[in-house]
Amino acid sequence: MRRTASRLFRRRNQLAAVASVAAAAVCAIVLAVPADGGESGAARRPDPSYRLPRASASGQAFEGLAAVGALFGYSAGRLGDHFCTATVVHSSGGDLAVTAAHCVTGKPGQIAFVPGYANGRMPFGVFQVTQIYTDQAWNSAQDPDDDVAFLRLSATGDGIPVEDITGAEQLGTSEPGGGQQESTLVQVIGYPDGADQPVLCVNWTKSHSPTQLEFDCDGYTNGTSGGPFLADVSGAWGQGTIIGVIGGYEQGGLTPSVSYSSVFGTDVADLYQTAEADG
Repeated sequence: MRRTASRLFRRRNQLAAVASVAAAAVCAIVLAVPADGGESGAARRPDPSYRLPRASASGQAFEGLAAVGALFGYSAGRLGDHFCTATVVHSSGGDLAVTAAHCVTGKPGQIAFVPGYANGRMPFGVFQVTQIYTDQAWNSAQDPDDDVAFLRLSATGDGIPVEDITGAEQLGTSEPGGGQQESTLVQVIGYPDGADQPVLCVNWTKSHSPTQLEFDCDGYTNGTSGGPFLADVSGAWGQGTIIGVIGGYEQGGLTPSVSYSSVFGTDVADLYQTAEADG
């Protein structure tokens, strides 16, 4: 299991973040953030002038993307260390994120999602995971083709869902033998363990097998599991279509230079619909 941390709750006990909202609104977010997402997110939309940086053949640290964030251990109202990556995905309730199933073996209430996390800053708040959805094939045999999980997230104290604050990626699925096995240009984002910034790299996917995608780029170490494979990304908001997450074969890969994802097919589409219907 290259990409996940073995300890979800470790040393970090003094994260303080400052988030800027519009030109002059600044609010401090301390470590003991309420489970409902902390402060109101009404004015915390991403900057529409945001541009994704250029990336090289090796993952480059950058300031983060609003809809992509880190998963943290969460206990007694406090965050532990981040251990995986997740992404807000569009849903009718605006409260779903997607990650790798092998990332979320713990109880929902012991995990929190921090979108846009970078350098100790939590610009869009903290959202507790309230429900985890995984496929039966994963639950029974940890089938790498079903290494995908959807997470239901708490709203802010004002009842605002995360998608209204960060925006969301579209979910892209295909039938077996469909276009996802073809080479696709993607941007892959992940949060390495022990790092305070995510890494980003752009490259073409390969077909590792009929059910697994491969992405070659160095720098994707432990903690990047669940990181999105984003296709057709818009420059204005950094939003696109998520066609995979780091996971699947070898739980995402055994070396930092090669990553995998299960193909998002009918099983993922069905799992998403289950999560939608449960909302």
